[in-house]
Amino acid sequence: MTEIEEARVFGPGMRWLAGAMTVACAVLVGPSAPDALVGGSRPAGAAREVVPHRVMTWNLCNPCEQSNAHRAAEIAAYAPQVIGMQEACAGDVARIRNELARRYGLVYHVAYGSVLQDWGRCGGVPWNPDGYGQALLSAAPMTDRVTVEYPDGGSEDRGYMAVTTSVGGRPVRVFNTHLAERRQESVRADQVGVLAAEVARHDRAIVLGDFNAVPDAPELAPMWALATDTDSWCHPSPADGCRTTTDWHSKFDYVFLRGITALEHHVQPSAYSDHHLLETDLDLGQGVAAAPGARRKR
Repeated sequence: MTEIEEARVFGPGMRWLAGAMTVACAVLVGPSAPDALVGGSRPAGAAREVVPHRVMTWNLCNPCEQSNAHRAAEIAAYAPQVIGMQEACAGDVARIRNELARRYGLVYHVAYGSVLQDWGRCGGVPWNPDGYGQALLSAAPMTDRVTVEYPDGGSEDRGYMAVTTSVGGRPVRVFNTHLAERRQESVRADQVGVLAAEVARHDRAIVLGDFNAVPDAPELAPMWALATDTDSWCHPSPADGCRTTTDWHSKFDYVFLRGITALEHHVQPSAYSDHHLLETDLDLGQGVAAAPGARRKR
């Protein structure tokens, strides 16, 4: 899980074989069969290209025992170039990625930023548990990956990951993080200090993640000093222009931009997580316009 994997995509079978293939997969895959059976074969017209200047962040919710096929469908509705996930089991991410390729024709590279090997959350066996933490999917290859565990994670180990990849046809440093849980303000303040120091080294950066803090929380001040939120109406003071991103009506999820301009963004509640999907279209200096006909959910 420390190396970036390359995607392998197998084309869809003939329509009259879809039912038989689904049953065969159910037998072969075993425990993964519930995900494999949801929705059947690729819907007509579902195959599409990613939107090259679109990024997304999503806390998957763990443990929530949701279908990875449903999670993949939520992502495919927007087809972003880059997706940052938090509370992600490596096995779940692999299945989501395979589903995106198999059913929707969306091919992604993957990088894992696991900071825990967690049997209780992610399965496996006690002596070989699954990795848990952050993950990034990118339609373009990713290089120079780093995974950093914060010196103090609070009640659970936390960290950030970073890669260099292409968004809107230009190279950019992309960060993905998950800060300490609520009511741990001092811990988050130290974590933001570590993250901000690294972000500051880059003239152009995208910082995705669940910061577990509202916009006017003091611990986020170093990030606001470096970057802007994708929502041009969202500022730390006043913070009443910020759209909430969780089921408990707080904004905890961010796409912070440094040296990059946001074109538009959308916050979409999901039935498959207690965090909403947050996606944004970006202008990285080439006058990119919003993609015509890009699918918007609901």
